[in-house]
Order: sequence, then C-alpha cells, then structure tokens
Amino acid sequence: MDKSAYSKIEKGLRALTVDELQKMSQLFNLTTDQIINYDGRIPTEVIIEDKTAVEQMRLIQQLEEDDKQTIFKLIDKMLTNKKFKDFFAKNVATL
Repeated sequence: MDKSAYSKIEKGLRALTVDELQKMSQLFNLTTDQIINYDGRIPTEVIIEDKTAVEQMRLIQQLEEDDKQTIFKLIDKMLTNKKFKDFFAKNVATL
C-alpha cells in the first residue's frame, strides 16, 4: 500500500479493502477484529533499560526469531569488542 492510500484510509476518505485489512493485521500482529474494533488506545513504549535482567530476557524472548538472533549477534559483537579492548589495554600497559 502506498503512502497516499494509507493516508486516505487514516483520514476516512476511502475504505479499507478486505485484502488490505488482512495485510494490516499481519503487519501489526493484530487480528482483523482488533483493527475493526480498535478502541483508540496505543500501546505504551517499552523501555528495556529500566527493567531487571530477568525482565529484559523475558521481553527479548517475546520477539520473533530473526529479531532475537539480531539482538544476540549485537551482544556477541559488543562482548568480543570489549574483550579485544581489554586485551590490548592490558598488553599495551606491559610494554
């Protein structure tokens, strides 16, 4: 769906087709009933920094597999970088 069509639907200038409704329900991970009977409440933003480690892991486990793998790859990369920095800092100090 292009931006102008989406904008017209949001403004009530055109109706949503059944096909578009199904695609939107998949995109937003909602049922078509949830979209049709939307109560206007927008979910609050999740900020992971203010959570305990256990809660952070629980939230990460709710993600789709590809997203989880991306997060774990980022963490692995950061940990590897830290080990290299620590290693070089220690060995440069001994020179």
